[in-house]
Amino acid sequence: MTEALDLAILLVEDDDVAAEAVMRGLKRCGVSVPVAWAEDGEAALRVLRGTDPLRHAPRPRVVLLDLNMPRMDGFEFLQQLRADPALCDEVVFVLTTSDADADRVRAYHENVAGYMVKALVGPQFAKLAQLLVSYRLAVRLP
Repeated sequence: MTEALDLAILLVEDDDVAAEAVMRGLKRCGVSVPVAWAEDGEAALRVLRGTDPLRHAPRPRVVLLDLNMPRMDGFEFLQQLRADPALCDEVVFVLTTSDADADRVRAYHENVAGYMVKALVGPQFAKLAQLLVSYRLAVRLP
């Protein structure tokens, strides 16, 4: 699968090994998209608001969000994102280690587009790559 998509990704992940694995996995699966990496929710909000001088994630974009992060975790990020009129329509997929029902329900209450457990998205994040390609080809994004 080699796909050049009109899509940018903001990866919000505090673990640099996990972030690198996602980026390598997308590349290995032939998904060619720009990926901006933010280490926590605060940094991600700066990227989305265009106030980070080094990182950019132009629209159309998808946010891949880890839940368990320092400073501002994924749930705090979602609350601030949904409360901001300029960002409330962002498409967010949770990509986390948590398979807890309470986390999944809470995330969907914040209007996430999907909830993925890292261990279940397949070797080298192949299922994530397939999902992003299919999603982008089928959905019109803001």
